[in-house]
Amino acid sequence: MTPTEATPATPRTAARAGRSAGGLAGRAAGRLAGGAVRVFLVVAALFWLLPTLGLLVSSLVSPTDLNDGGWWQVFSAPSRLTADNYERLLANDTITSSLLNTFAIAVPATLLVLVLGSLAGYAFAWLEFPGRDWLFLVVVGLLVVPVQVALIPVSELFGTIGLFETTAGVVLFHTAFGLPFAVFLLRNFFAEIPRELLEAARLDGAGELRLFTRVVLPLGGPAIASLGIFQFLWVWNDMLVALVFADSADPPITVALQQQVRQFGNNIDVLAPGAFLSMVVPLVVFFAFQRQFVTGVMAGAVK
Repeated sequence: MTPTEATPATPRTAARAGRSAGGLAGRAAGRLAGGAVRVFLVVAALFWLLPTLGLLVSSLVSPTDLNDGGWWQVFSAPSRLTADNYERLLANDTITSSLLNTFAIAVPATLLVLVLGSLAGYAFAWLEFPGRDWLFLVVVGLLVVPVQVALIPVSELFGTIGLFETTAGVVLFHTAFGLPFAVFLLRNFFAEIPRELLEAARLDGAGELRLFTRVVLPLGGPAIASLGIFQFLWVWNDMLVALVFADSADPPITVALQQQVRQFGNNIDVLAPGAFLSMVVPLVVFFAFQRQFVTGVMAGAVK
């Protein structure tokens, strides 16, 4: 056969060429599909963040400029951006006091749920006592009890014992309604810890308290962090419980902003930065514990 003659294609080489072409087409289609998904996710994220961006820009525009046009006018006139609204916000005693009051409610309510939920979860998972399974069923049943059902009877109880319209009353209410989910979540997580590990610690002379603090808590750190994020966000963003049980003269930030809405036309310079600050705090908490949150969610999914 001369060099100029073409080599006849065999069935094997033809099939190999077909597979190569099919593989290239499949990879190209996969890349295009992956690119389309990424573009869709980016566009969806931008639409989801658009209200937050509008709130941020509105908080940096004077009320006069905001009434003359929408917040989007700053893209053509960036010089209209100003920090005067935040200066007025810091001078508003109602808003600053409500932020501090919200911290005074959210932090204790979160810590109490984490501590009590961890202890109860460990007890239900690894301690033997009469009626353990029935008590756990009661805890699970409390998950379906809506908050609205307890507003009137708890209000009467708090009024009798002097906790109505107090910070302690709001903290106790959030703690009580946060505990069933905390116990359910942590009990199931702690129950997945290998029994051999706990037995080895007991053979080394560890008591239940040392076992709980040195073995169970470090292993349950991701689940506890995830629970803490959920509880803090729920308490921080709550308005119903705060509206009923908190002191009307010193309310949390959600109620304080709701009171400002009644004078929306005059207080936009306070309402917009106050609302944005109330959103920033939960975001900071979430991103600060993002790694533990993802680890806890993935561990729960695997288990």
